[in-house]
Amino acid sequence: MPSLPLLLLLASLPCADREDTVLDLREAAQHRPAEFADAVNTLSTRLGGIPLPPEREGDSEPERAEQIARFLKASCDVQALANAPGAIAPPPTEPERLQAILDRPEFARARQRQGDALKRLMREVTAWLEGLFESRQAQGFAVATRAVMLGLALALLLWGALKLRARRGRRLATTAAKDSSADAEPLVLDSPGEHLRRARSALSTDAREAIREGLLSLLSALEERRLARPDRVRTNRELAAELPGRGAPAPLVREVERLMDWYDRAFYSLAPVPPDEAARFVTEVETLNGNLVAEGAR
Repeated sequence: MPSLPLLLLLASLPCADREDTVLDLREAAQHRPAEFADAVNTLSTRLGGIPLPPEREGDSEPERAEQIARFLKASCDVQALANAPGAIAPPPTEPERLQAILDRPEFARARQRQGDALKRLMREVTAWLEGLFESRQAQGFAVATRAVMLGLALALLLWGALKLRARRGRRLATTAAKDSSADAEPLVLDSPGEHLRRARSALSTDAREAIREGLLSLLSALEERRLARPDRVRTNRELAAELPGRGAPAPLVREVERLMDWYDRAFYSLAPVPPDEAARFVTEVETLNGNLVAEGAR
């Protein structure tokens, strides 16, 4: 059967007065061409949504009227066929045919039997699964599984922590090795005069560096007299304490101790080193170095 929207569209056709409508169109096309377009528009409005056939290029008004007449006749024939009592229904679709076959009694009974068997099988499987998970063996297996997974997680965390610690230890060892190798490199001193020249140059810019160069000049002068060893592993106090054992006179030992104490207080202090104090330190080191040279010449 035609669908409901198609029936509604067919019902809007002017089939009852089709002949009068076609006669009016033909007369307007032949005798009143100026009114033909209005007549066509009026007919299109009466059709209620059914479009007229498209106008062919080059057709005259009478030819257009005959085209619309043929369209109305064909449409009204479809309407008459749809409204006929013995109208032949269209063939069913594939889903409809399949549903009709399944609705037969023999298939309905078979489907019912198979449904009962399937339901019974599902109930048996559900009961077996419930019994399996409710048994003591299943509970023990679940507990053991959780314990194993927890143990694996803890082992993984412990392995990650140990690996991180080992990596950090290697990094610290590498850093310590670099620091120790840097510390083991001996400080090569220049001549006492070269260090004094640097100290004088640094007085105007960096007083702390000036007294450092002054101390290096003193150490270089002591090494030239074989009064200090160039191993750089002893502190200033330890170096001063070795002077008597290496043949240094008592006045020289006291002067070296005084200058080294002065250096420790000034260089390692948090306060800035005054330029005048640095200048006096460099001058006194220069004087002591001159005395060492004079004693060595005697």
